[in-house]
Formats: sequence, C-alpha cells, structure tokens
Amino acid sequence: MLVLNQDQVKKLVPLNKIGIVVDCVEKAFKDYGLGKVQMPPKAYLYFAENNGDLRIMPSFSNTLKMAGTKIVNVHPENPKKGLLTVMASIILNDPKTGLPLAFMDGSYITGMRTGAAGAVAVKYLARKNARTLGVVGAGQQAIYQIAAISKVRQLKEVAVFDINDKVVKELEKAMRKEKIKIKQAELKDVCGKDIVVTTTPVRKPIVKREWILPGTHINAIGADAEGKEELDPAILKQGKIIIDDWAQASHSGEINVPLAKGQIKKSDVYGMLGNIVARKQKGRTNDKEITIFDSTGLGIQDLYTATEVLKIAERKKIGKEIKII
Repeated sequence: MLVLNQDQVKKLVPLNKIGIVVDCVEKAFKDYGLGKVQMPPKAYLYFAENNGDLRIMPSFSNTLKMAGTKIVNVHPENPKKGLLTVMASIILNDPKTGLPLAFMDGSYITGMRTGAAGAVAVKYLARKNARTLGVVGAGQQAIYQIAAISKVRQLKEVAVFDINDKVVKELEKAMRKEKIKIKQAELKDVCGKDIVVTTTPVRKPIVKREWILPGTHINAIGADAEGKEELDPAILKQGKIIIDDWAQASHSGEINVPLAKGQIKKSDVYGMLGNIVARKQKGRTNDKEITIFDSTGLGIQDLYTATEVLKIAERKKIGKEIKII
C-alpha cells in the first residue's frame, strides 16, 4: 500500500494545477450521470458535545476499476485549537481483491475537489460571458473555488466578503501567489456578480433575493449538514436548482431546510449536475435565469481525484510503500 501525506499530495497536484482536478471531477459527474458508479449516500456520526461530525463516503467506479472510501470530519471549533475545520483521509481499494492500494491525506483533496465541483458547475451553468465572481466567506474553501473557477471562466473581477477582515487579507495573500487579484467588498455588492459562491457555516440565510441579479449563477457550498442554509429560500423558489445528489442534498444541502419547512418541494429541483454533464439534461437555457448549484460533495469526486493522485505518485515514485497484510 502506498502512503502519501499532505505535503506529498500537494506536491503531486499543486493549487496551480487544479485544472487536473477539475477534469477528474467533471469525469466523475459524467460517469455518475451515466450510471457507471456506485455511491451510497454519506453516513454521518454526530458529536453534539463537541460541535462536530464524522462522515464516511464510500464509492466505486466501473470506469476506473477502483473503489475508495473517505473519512472526513467537520468541527467548526477546531481553528481555536490550531486545527483545520475539515480534515480527511482516503483509502483506495482494488475491487478485484479488496486489497488496499493507497492511503493518503484527504484534507487537501477535499478542498481541491470541492473547488473543482464548483468550477464544473460554472462551466455548465454560468453564462458564457460571466466575468465577475463574488465570494461570500473567505475561508479555506474560497481559495479553491476562486482558483478552480478561474480555469473555466476568464475572470476580470473577484470580490470577497467576510465578517473577519483578517481572513480576507489571508485570502488575498494566497491568491496573490496564484496571480489572482481579489478585492474586499460589502455583502450586497459581492452578491451582485455574474457568479456568486457561498462558503459559510451559517444556519440562517444571509444572501437576500433582491441582491441577486438576473442571469446569476450561484454555487451554494457552505450548507453541508442538516440545518444549514445560506440563501434566502425565495432564490431557490425562483431559480433553477441543480443538485449533486438527491439523498445528500435533501438531507444536508442548501435545500434541506426549505424542504423541511415546506418552502420548496422536490418538484422545484430542476435536476442533477451529473445528468447535465452527461448531456442527458439541459443546463442553462437563457441568459436571464438564475441557476443554483447545491453542492454537498460526492464520494466519487474524492475517488476520481485520489486515483489520479495515485497514478502521478507511482509515475514520479513519491510516497512510502508499506505492507499491512
């Protein structure tokens, strides 16, 4: 079994090569749409006393002939302890024998593949002439969303809002290394861009319907657990909702609270991104409609990305081989 730590994974697929991950995730969505994968909904373990949870995400690709499982935590209080909010590990298994082939850090891959999923959504759902990006929340995921989206659209402006000025400055520094310039802006102004990305942990809507302009595409990233929501439900009611997976989105995505309250119905969901990538369903049909991608994160995104990381690692002879059986 090949073991790869986070530094090694970053070396194999650095942020400026996130286009590799975008390609992997696009293939994952396509294969999902074509029914070439197995992927049970993620299972949750909740730690109420510690304000956190653990998620188990198994999947199998008939195209890749690879199986994999990611174990990922989300603990919002971790930064106070000097730890990341989200940390993960990924194991890849040979479906012929079940033997483990690789064990690698999944924290960095989680960030990269989530950003890549946002980019795939933008590629298929945002207006072709979309050139401005607004990001609500300047945490770690904002880095990956901006870097990935810049691979599928030529951005002329990136505006960011966060309640913490220090975090915005850190994001600005990180983006400067990628030769991407960002500017700090008020929440209302950020929500008035061609593409809007929300990456916050809030449990009450902060993006108002009146701020969203006709033709906007929204990546709703932050709602990843039951009870979380970032968007005014009126945006969902009036826009075109595209999800990554019904079981996950209805349980823990942006649509979970409005569904539970009866503010929207299952019939209000237009379709799944995998079907759109697989050309089984149309995406945006005009330049006036508001499109919303409800991203909950799929195990296949990790599987396809980790499999590519393993290939590159084997080619470059990076990592440590260990025998566990």
